[in-house]
This record gives sequence, structure tokens and C-alpha cells, in this order.
Amino acid sequence: MAYVFGRCELRNLLIMSKELNEDTSFSISIKTLMGIGAGMAAVISAWFVLQADIEEAKKLPVPPDPEITRMEFDMKDKLVRQTIMSTQEDVTEIKQDIKRIEEKIDDLRK
Repeated sequence: MAYVFGRCELRNLLIMSKELNEDTSFSISIKTLMGIGAGMAAVISAWFVLQADIEEAKKLPVPPDPEITRMEFDMKDKLVRQTIMSTQEDVTEIKQDIKRIEEKIDDLRK
């Protein structure tokens, strides 16, 4: 439900918002202050932990570039070729199954 401001109420709100000075006060609960403090402490501690992790990572040795040996390449190539052949055999079997199913459907229609 929307609240519609009357002309006087709106004018009073605008006047009140302009009256901020050193005598203006607001209240905040101790519970809220403690929550803000705990949140700030968590963010600050996370920042310092992150910075420490970054410094530690800078001191670690750089890992060597991975070298692929000829034997490893040949083994992977052989595996890929075997997978392709296996897939081709599976496709052939599926085609045969489809032909048998089609024949059975044709026999049932007769």
C-alpha cells in the first residue's frame, strides 16, 4: 500500500532534511555498534590473511613447464584411436539392432 504525502507533510520533510548541523543527533544501539565492529574486524582479518597468502605464494618456486614426451603422446594418441574404433563398433551394433527392430515391426504389420 503506497502512502501519499500531503503538501504540508512533504514540505515539512524537506525542511527537516535541510536542518542537519552539529546539534543534530541520532541514536544507535550498542548491539548495532558491536555488529558493525565485528563485521569490520572480520573484513580486516580476511585482508591480512589474504596479503599473507599472496606473500607466501610469491616465495614459492615457479613450477616447471610441463613437457610431453613422445611416449606419452603416443599413448594418448593410441587411446584416442581405440576410443574412436570402439565407438564405431558401437554404432555398427546399434545399426544392426535398428534393422532387426524394423524387421520385427514389419512382421507385426503383416
